[in-house]
Amino acid sequence: MQIHVDWNGSYTLEDVKKLTDGDDYGLYQIYGAHPVYGTDVLLYIGKASSQTLGVRISQHEKWLYNQDSENIRVYTGHLGGNVDISNEEWANQIDIAEKLLIFTHKPAYNSSNINSIPDIPVETHVFNWCDYRSLMPEVSAFRYLATDDEHFSTYRNFSTDH
Repeated sequence: MQIHVDWNGSYTLEDVKKLTDGDDYGLYQIYGAHPVYGTDVLLYIGKASSQTLGVRISQHEKWLYNQDSENIRVYTGHLGGNVDISNEEWANQIDIAEKLLIFTHKPAYNSSNINSIPDIPVETHVFNWCDYRSLMPEVSAFRYLATDDEHFSTYRNFSTDH
C-alpha cells in the first residue's frame, strides 16, 4: 500500500483555527520548543479525520502553555494520489499513515503508537511531499515489521563469503 501525503505550512495556531472547510481533514505536525530537545522541533503528529483540522488542533490547549507558544508552527497533510479512493479507504490510510509516522519519528508529545504498530500492513509505504519539514521523505513499515523467517529466510551477510 502506498500512501502519499502532501504537506502544507507553516501555520500559526491562530491560522489553524480557520481550517474548517469541507476539505480541511488530514494529518498535522506541530513544531515548537521543548525543554530537552530545543527550539523549533517536531513535538506532535496527529490526525483530523472526524472533525476538521481547525477544530481538532484547537483542542490541544497544551500548545498555549508551551514555553515559546508564539512560535508554535503547524503543518497540515492531505492524502494525494492518481486514483480516487472511498471515504472508508481514506479513513484507513489516514489512520495507518499517522501510526507509522508517529512510530518512526517518535515526537516528544505523542504517547500512542510510539512503541508499536501492530495492525499496519508490512507492505505500507508513506511518501511525504512538499513541506514535510523534519519528516523523512519516505517511511516503510517493512523496515520495522519484516523481521520474521517469511521475509528473511535466506538472508545472509555477503561479507562473510568473501
